[in-house]
Amino acid sequence: MTVQQSTWKFLRRLSKDRKQYAVIGLGRFGSAICRTLHELGHEVLGIDHDHEVVNAALESGALSHGLSLDTTDYSALQEAGVLEFDVVIVAIGSYIEASIITTLNLKEGKVPHVISKASTSVHGKLLERVGADLVIFPEDEMGAQLARSLTAPAVLARFDLSPDHSLVEVHVPSPFIGQSLSQLALRSRYNVTLLAIQRGEELIVNPHPDTELAEADALIVVGENQALSQLPQ
Repeated sequence: MTVQQSTWKFLRRLSKDRKQYAVIGLGRFGSAICRTLHELGHEVLGIDHDHEVVNAALESGALSHGLSLDTTDYSALQEAGVLEFDVVIVAIGSYIEASIITTLNLKEGKVPHVISKASTSVHGKLLERVGADLVIFPEDEMGAQLARSLTAPAVLARFDLSPDHSLVEVHVPSPFIGQSLSQLALRSRYNVTLLAIQRGEELIVNPHPDTELAEADALIVVGENQALSQLPQ
């Protein structure tokens, strides 16, 4: 199973109404996760072995709650109630041993969903061996995203559904401006399916065939990667 497929299957298992998350490791990656979750209205417990890092995150408003904790100590996790969380993200990057032991402790503590950051392929394999439900490689993913942005600047966002299929958001190609969807016939001419149009703050789902495209529009389409790459820029 590919990384994209495993991510998709894992995210589908998560309930949309989950409100409590724990993030272990408050470096740039972990802090960004905490800040975003907090801004979205979720309860976030941030954990780091360095109490100064925890205090800084609390003062910045990135966290709901913070703890300074040695997460390689199972009893410390248990006493702090971390094992009661539904979703725990292990964002420890530099200390591979601590990352692996922490992940193992969480799974032995029956945490339902553990997401662990890996820095190398070997690190990732070890995290999978000790039970991580999802292993992510942020540096690899950002590198791939940058490469795609350089070669296909019209793509605003991309989600890989499988090795051969993706969902993308793209600027309206210049040749499409002023034309209706029925005139463009995207499915028959380009072998892609239009799901929605982003028009300013409005998301038009399943737009009418008579809808004409404007210069500021963005298209959300799904299809084979080869077909998507053939869309005009």
